[in-house]
Amino acid sequence: MCVLLLVTLTQAQALAGTCAKRADQQPAPQITELKFSDFYQMPIGPAGLTPTETLMRAQGKRICIMGYMVKRESPSAGQIMLTPVPVEMSEHADGEADDLPATTVTVLLSPSQRTWRVPQASGLVAITGLLHVGRHESEDGRISWIQLELTDPLPTSIF
Repeated sequence: MCVLLLVTLTQAQALAGTCAKRADQQPAPQITELKFSDFYQMPIGPAGLTPTETLMRAQGKRICIMGYMVKRESPSAGQIMLTPVPVEMSEHADGEADDLPATTVTVLLSPSQRTWRVPQASGLVAITGLLHVGRHESEDGRISWIQLELTDPLPTSIF
C-alpha cells in the first residue's frame, strides 16, 4: 500500500493522483502502479542496465508512481524529475556530474503548461501519467530514458 505524504494540500492536488488505496479497495484497472524497483533487472550485469519486462509492458500505459521531486537550483520549465530517494542537484557546481539515480523519471507537464515551473514539493508525491520508455532529450539538453507525460493540466492555483 502506498501513502501520499506532501507538505500542503495544494501540492497534493497539483501533483494529481495517489497510488494510495484502502485495503478494501482495488486500484482503477486502467492505472498500473509502478515502483522504481520495477525499472531494471537486478543485479546489473556486464551489459549494464536492462529494462524489466514489467517496465516494458507498462510502456504507453497510464501508471502511478510514488517518489521524491528532485530539488534543483534551476528548475526546467514544463517538467520535474522524480527519484526513489530525496536528491538535491547543484547544476552550477556539479554540471553534468550530478547524483541522479539511474531510475530517475522525467515528468513532463501537459502541453498547455510546458512553459510553467512547478514549485518544490517536499516528501513523497504520487504522480499519474502516460509512461514512455526510450531516449528523450529535453530542451535543456538533459537525456532521460523514462518519462511520465501528464495528460491533465495541473491546477493553476499552485503557480
